[in-house]
Amino acid sequence: MTNPSAPPRSTLEYVVDSLRQAILSGRFVPGQRLVEADLTRELGVSRGPVRESFRRLSAEGLVESIPNQTTMVRRYSHTEIRELFEVRAELEALAARRAAGRMNEACVRERFLQATQAIWEDHHAMSPAAYFEENRRFHQAIADECGNAQLTDFIGRLQLPMLMFQLGNAIHGEALQESVSEHRLIAQAIVSGDADKSAQLMREHLRRASDFVARMPADTFRP
Repeated sequence: MTNPSAPPRSTLEYVVDSLRQAILSGRFVPGQRLVEADLTRELGVSRGPVRESFRRLSAEGLVESIPNQTTMVRRYSHTEIRELFEVRAELEALAARRAAGRMNEACVRERFLQATQAIWEDHHAMSPAAYFEENRRFHQAIADECGNAQLTDFIGRLQLPMLMFQLGNAIHGEALQESVSEHRLIAQAIVSGDADKSAQLMREHLRRASDFVARMPADTFRP
């Protein structure tokens, strides 16, 4: 987890960031119990910040608490993941449309190209771990350049549970190559300023991703 000697910040923010990082890195996996006593010892904090961090992370969709029982890393059902993809497809299509409309601004264009640098390179030897990072950066770059802070925030909230799910079910082989190729086509449309095409490609990309998830084994999901 995050080093306690990191730059000063509130105890609560330190605990929230540490637990979020542990979940998104795969150290804590879906369904795993989070024990207050263990976390207070590991992080060197009292129970108060740990309990409040559970509430924060629950709102982000990363953990779930059963009253008077336990808190665990959230495990999503098939329906929940499908619904998240449906909402995400529409929001990110809008973000892609808006980002394309801002590519005439040199600073916006440069930031976007820098953030998406990995997709312009040869990706045939890309590992699942490298894809996970490329995928995160690609979608975040579009959200960051959409020019609408509320939309960026909404997309960010949806991406956290999706990132957690994707980490535990990493794609590879042909599916990975197809996904990165789709990223490149979307980025090309955005950089060229084609708003309609950018939105269409993003929507289709996330719908295909949803179809891929739908074919995963039943035990991937919470009953």
